[in-house]
Amino acid sequence: MVRNTRKRRTPLATKAIAASAALALGGGGLIWANFYASAHESNNSGQNQTKAAAGQVATIACPDVQQKLTNVPDRARQGVATELANLDKQITEAYARLASTRQAQTQDAGFVQNAIVGPLKEKRAATLDRIRIDIQRVGGQVDASGLGALAACTTQNANQTNAGGGQNNNGQNNGGQQQGNNNGGQNNGGQQQGNGGQQQGNGGQQQGNGQANPGAGQNIGGQAGNGPVAADFVDITKVAANVQGKPRNGGQASTGTFTTSCGVNANKNHNTDNVIVAPGVTNGAHHLHDYVGNQKVDAFANNNSLIADQTSCQNQGDLSAYYWPVVRIQDGSQDFDQNKDGGGKEGNVGKILTPVQAQIKYVGSPAGKVTAMPQFLRIITGDAKTTTNGLANANAHWSCTGFENKVQLTQQYPICPQGSNVVRTFAFQSCWDGTNIDSANHRTHVAFADPASGACGNGFKAIPQLTMRLVYKINPPALQNGQVKNAYAVDGFPEQLHKSATDHDDFIAVFKNNLANKIANCINAGKQCQ
Repeated sequence: MVRNTRKRRTPLATKAIAASAALALGGGGLIWANFYASAHESNNSGQNQTKAAAGQVATIACPDVQQKLTNVPDRARQGVATELANLDKQITEAYARLASTRQAQTQDAGFVQNAIVGPLKEKRAATLDRIRIDIQRVGGQVDASGLGALAACTTQNANQTNAGGGQNNNGQNNGGQQQGNNNGGQNNGGQQQGNGGQQQGNGGQQQGNGQANPGAGQNIGGQAGNGPVAADFVDITKVAANVQGKPRNGGQASTGTFTTSCGVNANKNHNTDNVIVAPGVTNGAHHLHDYVGNQKVDAFANNNSLIADQTSCQNQGDLSAYYWPVVRIQDGSQDFDQNKDGGGKEGNVGKILTPVQAQIKYVGSPAGKVTAMPQFLRIITGDAKTTTNGLANANAHWSCTGFENKVQLTQQYPICPQGSNVVRTFAFQSCWDGTNIDSANHRTHVAFADPASGACGNGFKAIPQLTMRLVYKINPPALQNGQVKNAYAVDGFPEQLHKSATDHDDFIAVFKNNLANKIANCINAGKQCQ
């Protein structure tokens, strides 16, 4: 087993703090945020946490094996991917048992360890051994003892998760570089320091509008009993500005943009697969995705099928796959998948929201020209497992229209004022190793540019940076007595408790008619194209 030792990028954005006075509302129009680093706001709300919350086992935390496997031979990758999906399934099943045995847990202090965590370790150990065999069978090298050490899982109580001020890997973020038009340069960044702004503590193990899991007893909030909770939300008007500008353009900067219009998934193209991380595995994501662009992306898609498929993009040369977890409103309603895997059976409940706007734009590098994206390049940005992994790879950005140039949140969802819409924004890695279209852990073949200069390091090449902006019309949730009413949340693995930091986005580059070169040439020429 080989670990990735490349240093992570420390973000320029400073931590969000609570403002004593509300921020002035900006313009109500939809704008592209002008920021170049992630906003990892702090949370120091422990004083509001109840003893009950602190003592309650909220979720199961297991080592993320996929992130450790950076050197898997090509011939072993399919088998390894299948076993990694088995690990996810085992955690999902263990979490379901955890959620459905709350009463037994109160009667037996050793129940969780003996009936859930212990058996899970045994299952994981057997799966990890199969991964070892898959790699060694094709001549690969494995640190068997190091791999085996990843079998054991632990539990987290409510105040150990991200919203409760849990692990944050010293606040480091492997990127989060985002850029766009500054629309007048409204940027009240400034280097703010402090630990406020994370109101409501981690209290309120709410009953979730009467929809909590039967027999779950105490739960961790939300309509399905696995989040979100009141601490996962913040009134954006009470958060201080935390956004900083992007690096200055150098003399050779590539300043153009290429916008591709691919719709908002109004045709409801959904599935719970993830062909990048779990090829050939149905329900490999354990949560539902929206798909725009390529219209036939499922667990069994491959390069040949992708290039032959249809696209929702106006430019028919863009067959790229753009997909992200859906957002749901938890107001007591259900959707088509309430009794299906990846949906209600795994804690993803509520009415699925279609974005009112989905903007996809490729932008350049402030440090120089970009090279065209290679065909079938795969990129995942963000981390679907930050609740248990920590924030090292988080790249979630949540804000509200009128606030995007001022406030970007990672660890909380914004409560927007009336007339303002919720905005999710993504900026993908913009540096490529020049050789590989994917890597064993789906990260090491791409990287973020240096946040200070915008330059790629370690021999990596600048490619057009994919940025996405999704806008949702959501009635503001209400925080009352430590509980949240009419919450919204992003879909995710059930044990991740629907934290905002788990937001992530996926992309497969599929271009026809020389479009990849056209995008790069447009950006390098400083033009605005579509």
